[in-house]
Amino acid sequence: MSTTLSSLTKPLHRFSVRHATRLPLIVTATLLVAMFSVGSLNYEGFFSAQVLLNVLIDNGFLLVVAIGMTFVILTGGIDLSVGSMVALSTMLTAWLVEQNGLPLALAIPVVLLVGAGGGALMGWVIHAFEIQPFIVTLAGMFLARGLCYMISTESISITDPTTTRIAQTRVLLPGGLFVSPAVVIALVVLALAFVVLHHTRFGRSVYALGGNETSARLMGLPVGRTKVAVYAVSGLCSALGGLLLTFYMLSGYALHAVGMELDAIAAAVIGGTLLTGGSGFVLGTALGVTVLGLIQTVISFQGTLSSWWTRIVIGGLLFVFILLQRLFGGARTAE
Repeated sequence: MSTTLSSLTKPLHRFSVRHATRLPLIVTATLLVAMFSVGSLNYEGFFSAQVLLNVLIDNGFLLVVAIGMTFVILTGGIDLSVGSMVALSTMLTAWLVEQNGLPLALAIPVVLLVGAGGGALMGWVIHAFEIQPFIVTLAGMFLARGLCYMISTESISITDPTTTRIAQTRVLLPGGLFVSPAVVIALVVLALAFVVLHHTRFGRSVYALGGNETSARLMGLPVGRTKVAVYAVSGLCSALGGLLLTFYMLSGYALHAVGMELDAIAAAVIGGTLLTGGSGFVLGTALGVTVLGLIQTVISFQGTLSSWWTRIVIGGLLFVFILLQRLFGGARTAE
C-alpha cells in the first residue's frame, strides 16, 4: 500500500517542484501585465504598443548586458565588472572612431575582443586560483573604469557619419510602429542565448555547474572551460551592450553605465534566475528588463515623482523576489 502511495505521490511532487521553478517567471509576467494595465487606466497615451517598444529602445543595451549576467549567475557566480566594461567599450569606440579615424567596421571587432578577452581572463583567474568571483570581478570593475579615465577624463562626442546614421535609423514595423537597430540586435542575442542555454551541451554544463560544481566535475563535465566561457560571454555581452549604448548616447564617457551591474543583476533576479545558480530562464531576464523599463516609464508618465522612486520600487521588487527564491530553494531541497 505504501509503495503504491509513493508511486502516486512522486509524480505530483515532481510536478510541484517543476512549477516552483517557473513560479518567479510567472509572477514576473503577471507583474508586467498588471503594471501595463494600471498605467493604461491612469495615464492617457500609455495604452500603446509603441510604449512597450520604447521601453526596449531605451533598454536594449541593458538587455544584452543582463543576458551575459544571466549566464554567470546560472553557474553560481557574479560579474560586477559589466557596468565598467560597458563604459570602457563606449570610450574605446569613441577614441578609435572619433580621435583616431578608425572605421566603425574595424572598431567594433576590437571592442568585442577586448570585452570577451577581459571576461575570459577573469574567469580563468576565478577557476585557476579558486578566488571568489565577487573579488575578481570587483577588481575588474575598478580596472575597466580606470582604463576609461586613462583614455580621457572628458566625454568624447561622436560625429562619425556612419555611427550617427546607425543611431538615427528606425526599423519600421506594421501599424506605424518602429524600433531601433539596437532592439533588433538585442532580440537576436536573446534568441541565441535561449538556444545555447536550452539546446546545447554547453548550456547543460552551465546549469549543471550552477546546480552542484562537485557533481558536475564527477560527471566529467568541463568545469574549468565552462567557467571561463561564461565570463567570456558576459564580457562579450558587456562590450556589445557598450556599443549599443554608444549608438544611443553618441558619446563615450567614463561615467556611463555607473551601477548598471546592479540593474543587470536585478533584471536577472526579477526574471526568476536564482542567485545561487542552477535555475533560471534567459527569457525571464528579458521580462525583468522590461519590468525595470516599465517602472521608469510609469514614473515618467506620473510626472511628479523623483527618478529616485525607480530605485525604491526596484528595491522593493528585489526584496519580494528574493523571498520567492527562498521559498523556491525550499522546494529544491525537498526534491
